[in-house]
Amino acid sequence: MLTYLAHRAFNLTAALLAASLLVFVVLSVLPGDPAEIMLGVGATPESLAALRAELGLNESAVIRYFDWIGGVLHGDFGNSFEWSAPVTDLIWGRLGNSVLVEGLAVLVMWLVALPIGIYAAVRKYSLGDYLATIGGFIGLAIPNFLFALVLMYLWYIYFGETLGGLYSPDLQGTPWNLERILDFLAHAWAPVLVLSTAGTAQLIRVMRANLLDELTKPYVTTARSKGLPEWRAILKYPVRVALNPLVSTIGWLLPTLVSSSVVVSVVMNLPTAGPLLLRSLTTQDMYLAGAIIMLLGV
Repeated sequence: MLTYLAHRAFNLTAALLAASLLVFVVLSVLPGDPAEIMLGVGATPESLAALRAELGLNESAVIRYFDWIGGVLHGDFGNSFEWSAPVTDLIWGRLGNSVLVEGLAVLVMWLVALPIGIYAAVRKYSLGDYLATIGGFIGLAIPNFLFALVLMYLWYIYFGETLGGLYSPDLQGTPWNLERILDFLAHAWAPVLVLSTAGTAQLIRVMRANLLDELTKPYVTTARSKGLPEWRAILKYPVRVALNPLVSTIGWLLPTLVSSSVVVSVVMNLPTAGPLLLRSLTTQDMYLAGAIIMLLGV
């Protein structure tokens, strides 16, 4: 077990270092100058040179990378170019919001997909199975950002309220208590619904296919022949076996969820890491972008 844990820890460290290096290299070779982006095209050469010296852009990319990664090992992610503030002060709150929203989205996916997938497999070719199939195809076909726009438009037309944000203005930045938790849930249902739609559709298909394969096996026939109730013969044996491959879907589900949440967060004005990451990539704020990508990769 210790050998396995050490091997996994080594792989995690290597993956994070590779991700940080890739981000740093890509941002370094992109055309454009972070100092010019910050000051504008009308900046004087003297002000540009002074800002480059202040930001350490005069050093080679290799030196800047090792200086930054050395600070990361001590919990210092550097300073943001644009915001002139420590990266850690900018990202922790937004990363927490990202984890909450995306974690709730994964929970909703599983809570909705499992019973529907089980029903679709047990009642194969029934009306419910066809409806689940059609709903799954629709969920996969509609882009998340388009669903978010349609949902916001319909909500405003019928209820006269704007969907967006995760907290009420008067509770923004306040300590967590019951009032803030309820306020968060009252706002978070919309982005969670948008983010979980495509993943739920995929999980329904995976669960249905896995369970259909298990229901044809001899041990299910044996359980039924012994007089076991139908619901127990299904839930106790084939469902438990069919869940095993479903766990592996987390490997592709989470990266897809993280990438799609960036656009959804911009559309719905969510205070998560997505808009901050997009802004840092646009302004070539490499320390901020590298920190967010590394922490999301964890």
